[in-house]
Amino acid sequence: MPKRYKIVLSEQEKQKLEGWLKNPPSPYLRERARAILKVSQGETIEAAAQKLRVRVHRNAVSEWVQRFLSDRLEGLKIKVGRGRKAVFSPTRKRRSQTAS
Repeated sequence: MPKRYKIVLSEQEKQKLEGWLKNPPSPYLRERARAILKVSQGETIEAAAQKLRVRVHRNAVSEWVQRFLSDRLEGLKIKVGRGRKAVFSPTRKRRSQTAS
């Protein structure tokens, strides 16, 4: 049986998430907000993942829910410093110039 998370939203959080459905600060927040709202209405992670407009694995939705439960709205945003780091930096000198 799928695990059900219990999310209780304050009125302010609910309004913010519903606002993100129409006009999100970042495009990825639209689906995350939609998933959190569905889970808060009593749907399972699996059902919420299947009803999203973008294909998302249930593990991703589960991670969003867990981060929301620990950090609330800030947990849905991508943290600074995440992702692949740049290999080339315009401030670094080219190796061929320094080797000469």
